[in-house]
This record gives sequence, C-alpha cells and structure tokens, in this order.
Amino acid sequence: QSPRDHRFVQNPYKFYARMHAVGPVFFWEEYNKVAFAGYEAVDALLRDRRFGRQILHLASREELGWPERPPHLQDFDRVEKHSLLELEPPAHTKLRRLINKAFVSRQVETLRPAVRKTCKKQLERLDGHDVELLSSYAMQVPLITICNLLGVSLDHGQQLLDWSHAIVRMYVLDPTPEEQIAANMAAEEFAEFLTAEIDRKRSAPANDLLSALIAAESDGAQLTLDELISTVVVILNAGHEATVHQFGNAVKTILSEKLDAKALFATAKTAGQTVEELLRFDAPLHMFNRYALEDLILETEGHSIKLKKGDEVCLLLGAANRDPRSFDDPHRFRHDREDQKNVSFGAGIHFCIGAPLACIELQEMLSVLFEEWPDLKLAQEPRYADVYHFHGLERLQITK
Repeated sequence: QSPRDHRFVQNPYKFYARMHAVGPVFFWEEYNKVAFAGYEAVDALLRDRRFGRQILHLASREELGWPERPPHLQDFDRVEKHSLLELEPPAHTKLRRLINKAFVSRQVETLRPAVRKTCKKQLERLDGHDVELLSSYAMQVPLITICNLLGVSLDHGQQLLDWSHAIVRMYVLDPTPEEQIAANMAAEEFAEFLTAEIDRKRSAPANDLLSALIAAESDGAQLTLDELISTVVVILNAGHEATVHQFGNAVKTILSEKLDAKALFATAKTAGQTVEELLRFDAPLHMFNRYALEDLILETEGHSIKLKKGDEVCLLLGAANRDPRSFDDPHRFRHDREDQKNVSFGAGIHFCIGAPLACIELQEMLSVLFEEWPDLKLAQEPRYADVYHFHGLERLQITK
C-alpha cells in the first residue's frame, strides 16, 4: 500500500480495517518495516523500554550499516539532537524533568480563559459569509497561545509558522532534496532567532515559559542553550501542527456526521469527552516509529517477530484507535463511549508533554466556534493533504 496513493490518504481507515481483519501485524513494503495496527500492541510497544525513539546512543551508524548524514542537514540535525521527542534515558529523563518544572509551575489549566478570549477575538475578525477556517482561525489560536506562553512577540508569528512548516516536512517518507535544504535553513534561522530571544530573557526574565525554562533547575542541572532551542522548536512544531490538523479533522467529523454540536459542547464534561473521541476517531498523527534497542523476539498478536538491534517498527496510531477488538463499533463516533481511550498523544515516557494544553485549546476552539456560529455548514467537501503520516485537511471552507 503506497502511502502516496491519493485514495489511501483521503481514507486510510479502509486499509486499516482490512489489516484488522487479515492480521494487524504486517510487513509494509514501502517502508521496509514491520507495522502494528492493533491497539493493545501499539499501546504496549509505546511503553516497552526495549524500544526507543533513537538508537545512536547505543550503536554507531557504521555498526548499524547506515550511511553518514549529509552535510546539508547539519543545522537540522543539531536542533533534533536535543529534541525531547527523540531522546532516550538518561538524557530524556533529565530534560523532561526540567521541562515539567517549567510547564507544571504555570498550571496549564489557568490558560483556559485566555485561550477562550483569543478564540472569540479571532472569530470576531472574520467577516463575510464564507470563511476558510484553518488559516484564519485554527492556525491563529494555537500560535497566539504559544507565543504568549513563551513570551515571544506575535510580530514574529508568521515567520515561526514558516519555519515550523519547513521543519516538519522532514518527517514524511523520503523528503525531496529541496525540502531537506529548506528544513535545514529553517532550523538554522529558527536557532539564531531563539538564541537572541534566550539572551534577551536571560538579561530581563519575565513571567513566561521561556524564562521559566531558562531558570528551571533540577539536582544542580539546567538546560543548555542547545537543549533550550530544541525544546522551544518542539513546543511550537508539535503544539501547533498537530492541533491545527486535529481541529480541522474535528470540524469535518462534526459537520459530515451531522452531529449535534450544541449537545457535544453543552458542558465542560461533554466537551472533554467529545475532544477525546475526536482524537480517537480521526487523529492528526497516524504513524510513530520506534527502534529496537537490543536483539529480541517480540511475542505479540499471536506472532513471534525476530528483531535485530537498530530495526525500526511502525506503530500505526490511527489504526490502533479504530481496532474493533478494543472499541465497540470503532468506525462510529460516540462521544460518551464507555471504552474511551486512544493513543493519539502516544504513551509511556514519550507521552506528549503538551497534551493538556492541546486539549484545552481544542475544547475552547470548538466550543466557541459552534456557540458563535451555530448554523455552520461545509461550503465544499474537505480534502486531506496528500501527506501520510500527518493527517490533516488542505483547507476547511465553511459557510456561517
């Protein structure tokens, strides 16, 4: 199954259903990797410490038979080197502890009123009968929230988005040479910008997350400049890209399935349940890869799979969320389902650190949208961008 096939990208759930029926563990030829589609296997492998997001802390490229990284990616690699998404213990443990100190101390729930206010302001600015919601609303609310949270001027907002879009193109299958060069340039410019911002915050600390990250200390350790840069890049890229995709997928689901939005967001409880089900039903990230950190035989789904140290496996988050063995009627949206769970934010030590903020943003963005525009309709059939494993709409044209 080609991940570039337009029909597949528009509806990967047909393929997932076939895999669940035939065998939820399979060898995906285009990726040259074993892939897991079952919920229990994916959830377990996300937590299995025999697997990790990187392998080069345990083996050299030469030992693994990997070619050397091209020099035109050195700036991108420098930013990635200290990314919380890529590190394994003990480096991951230290970094996550320091970031948690800064994040938790700000009590993410206290940001909810500001997020709601931003949502209302953005909608008030949108004139006319027809609106493209992704660029005018979905991209703006998380961007404003993250800039305010970090203490970065909104004047830099569009540039931050451009850098983010360029960098995340590196996470798709076989990025082109042009995309690689653009991502490297974005990483270089982003790092230069953040170095200046960090210098400014060191001289004049403020009540913001970037200042808190600079000041965070645990057992006498603090974040280095490279760790600070990588952390802020991750907060922006992961916190913005996925939230925008999930918002678009959510509105499409609600309108296409003709759901009662008023009931879905009637109370804080139902809004929370609705967002959890939206994350399960049509997730923004469909694949998360892990490396075997040792030679092992994996017993799962009735199979014995022999893996060598350095072998990479594909965990299909979108497929796991629709596993009929773990969910009753998995292809039906039910916000009040008793078997509510999903792996859209991952699990284990790499569970998304920004998940609480993302849920608050989605609850408020969707609640305010349907409160302000209760007669919202799709102006045209939404199409997903031809990019797998990121799963999000190209645009979302609506009529108020």
